[in-house]
Order: sequence, then C-alpha cells, then structure tokens
Amino acid sequence: YGGLLTQASVLKVTANGTTTSPVVRGAWIMNKLMGDPPPPPPESVPAIEPDLRGATTIRGQLAKHTQARECAGCHARFDPVGFALENFDALGRWRQVEANQPIDATGGLPDGSEFTGVAGLEQALLNRPELFARTLAEKLLTFGLGRGVEPFDAPAIRQIVADVFPDGAIRIIDGVGPSKRRNSSTAV
Repeated sequence: YGGLLTQASVLKVTANGTTTSPVVRGAWIMNKLMGDPPPPPPESVPAIEPDLRGATTIRGQLAKHTQARECAGCHARFDPVGFALENFDALGRWRQVEANQPIDATGGLPDGSEFTGVAGLEQALLNRPELFARTLAEKLLTFGLGRGVEPFDAPAIRQIVADVFPDGAIRIIDGVGPSKRRNSSTAV
C-alpha cells in the first residue's frame, strides 16, 4: 500500500499512543481530507466510561461504547471511516490479527458507501473527488491568505475547484482567488 493514508506519520498521529484509534483516524480523515470535521461532543454529555468487559478488540470496545445513545449518532459518522485503517497498528505496521481475532477493516463513508480496508477507503474517496478538491482549495487558501476561509470566499473556492479539478485531475492555473487579507490594507 502507498499514499498518504498509509504513511507511518499519519498512522502514528492518528493513534492513541500505543493503540489504534478508529475514532481519531476517522475524524482526521473527515477533517483533513473530506472537509467535514465531526462536531465535538456536546457539553452536556460527560466522558463515558463504557463497560468493556468481554470486548477484546478496538471494534468491540467501540461497539460497547456506542451502545450509549449519547455516543452512537456521532460515532456512526466517523468510526466506520477509521475502521479502514485497523490493519495498521499504532506505529503503522501491518497486522492481520488483534487479540487473537482477525481484523475487521470494513467501514463506510457518511454518504452510505461501504468499503473494506485502506484500498477500499482510498477508492471511496477517489469516487468523490469534489470533497478532496474543495478541502484542498480551502486549506491552501487558509495558508496563502493567512486567515481562515469565510463565507464570502465560497465563490472563489468553487471557481478554484472548477478550474483546477475539472475532471478530477489537478491543473495549475494563475491568478485565481480572493486577495483580501485580514488586518491588511494591501491586496496580495
């Protein structure tokens, strides 16, 4: 496997120290690649210590945790995305077994598409190039302008995506995009 999702740096930063975390990995993918970060847990929902007795795999632990109604809705959006990377341990090493059980790397995207493993996740993301294109345009604008994107940037983002990613391929162009900097009277 290759690409961004299987780099040890990404797999390590999206793990919980010594264990994998489909929660963190799924949230990272949704935020960084799909531009759809999951919301933080509501303040009214305290941290829940689920009953993990009998759960030996991460998937099993999360299944027990999401039995709580307060947790199930949000986790249903991002856990399935992170499950695709369960064959990679916290350091990015390939594994096929966890706690003497075969790894279940089936998952899905919030749009309902289902996949198995990292190759399936990559294909599911490739089937929705507009998500990545919009997210990349927003992140590059944030960097280039020195500020976060604002609602008034939406037309420029749509134009950049249409010009740079017309058929899913990246095209390099000149002179497109907003030029307003926050706290600056000069255009870039």
